[in-house]
Amino acid sequence: MRDTHPNKALLFDIAATQSGYFTTAQARTSGYSRALLAHHAATGRFVRARRGLYRFRQYPSSPREEVMAAWLAMAPDAVVSHESALDLLGLADTIPDHIHLTVPRSKRSLRPQQQVTLHTATQPPQPDEIVVREGMKLTSPSRTILDVAQSAGAPDQVARAIRQALEGGLTTRDRLLAGARHRGKRVEALVEGLLDHTVR
Repeated sequence: MRDTHPNKALLFDIAATQSGYFTTAQARTSGYSRALLAHHAATGRFVRARRGLYRFRQYPSSPREEVMAAWLAMAPDAVVSHESALDLLGLADTIPDHIHLTVPRSKRSLRPQQQVTLHTATQPPQPDEIVVREGMKLTSPSRTILDVAQSAGAPDQVARAIRQALEGGLTTRDRLLAGARHRGKRVEALVEGLLDHTVR
């Protein structure tokens, strides 16, 4: 089957929601063959970020574009999670050194990229545990806080996230407690103790 005529406007519209990045599959839906992608990469119009991922060279840089690139490279199997999700949700005061992604346990053989920490989940985030921020799918505030608590994140970091999430109306005390009960006694005790010292 012959390739359709490339639609640059459509591809740019897709990339504009993804910090200027687009996947090979997205380029194909916009009428770009692999050969044409390679041509534009060779001439400098597109930058090949990694296998299967490109970026418009002239697209402005953004503060979290490296998170977008890491997530797109593993989407749709991955969601941004843990400390990276805290950052994107505005629940952290520092930018993490690594990009944190969660994938289903069935995808645990995926090779992590440089500066990326992969977490596997026996129970992947459900639809109501996923939100979209800056075009990326990430774990919801409640799920993120519980994930960080379970992965032995710093208690003061968890406490700050709980306080800010409650103050911002992003979660509730009951929701956090209910979720913590399914994470084991250590997480339940930590979350309950932090909630007891947090302004409600």
